[in-house]
Amino acid sequence: MVKIVTLFLIAMAILAVFGRLRVPRIGSRSSEVRRCRTCGRPLIGKSDCDCGRGAS
Repeated sequence: MVKIVTLFLIAMAILAVFGRLRVPRIGSRSSEVRRCRTCGRPLIGKSDCDCGRGAS
């Protein structure tokens, strides 16, 4: 039983290493998001902001 648990944990560690190599920075997209000048909300698509005061 201990051997099975150990092999499972080793397999999970290997998968984690390969996952980090494949997708190194998943949170870096947040810097590319356009935001409203006035309220700071993220702008989706080409439309203006809901606040009606500013865009990008």
